[in-house]
Amino acid sequence: AEIFGFSTELRSLTQGKATFTSKFESYEPVPSYIQGELVKAELEYH
Repeated sequence: AEIFGFSTELRSLTQGKATFTSKFESYEPVPSYIQGELVKAELEYH
């Protein structure tokens, strides 16, 4: 989620000349404040 929009921003800043690739590296625990937001969103969805 944190990378959402990065590609567009990068192209904008470099006038369309830059590219990037991403590669999965590892999983990390979700911070507790984000866990709460995810649980709340899921409960509201169902």
